[in-house]
This record gives sequence, structure tokens and C-alpha cells, in this order.
Amino acid sequence: MTNGNQRAMSILRELRAAERELVGKAVVLTDGKAGTIDRVFVDNDHGLRVSIRGHDGRWPISTVKHIEN
Repeated sequence: MTNGNQRAMSILRELRAAERELVGKAVVLTDGKAGTIDRVFVDNDHGLRVSIRGHDGRWPISTVKHIEN
């Protein structure tokens, strides 16, 4: 496997791990929106983004103020 393929596989593994860890968790965003994480995405500009069930849009993970434990 080439270096590029290895890096791509590492990114995909980490994305899947983030999905397992975050999807279904209750969150509060810094703008006051709250809900349950529905999906996790990779974005060229912000890295990880999440969508919140019941709200249109995708937010950078950095805007998450609180995640249920």
C-alpha cells in the first residue's frame, strides 16, 4: 500500500471512530442550538463537522460547547 493510501485509510478509520463516539450524543453548541448528533462529516476548511437532528446545517466540532457524558 502506498503512503497516500495508508494516510487515506487512517483518516477513514479516525472518522469512523469519531462517528461511533459522537453519533447519538446530546450536544449544546456555542450559538445555543441543542440536540442529538445525527452525522459526522469531514470538511476541507474546518476538519470535523457535525449535523444536529432537527436543525438544518453542519457545524464545526469546535462550536460544540457541551457533549453528554
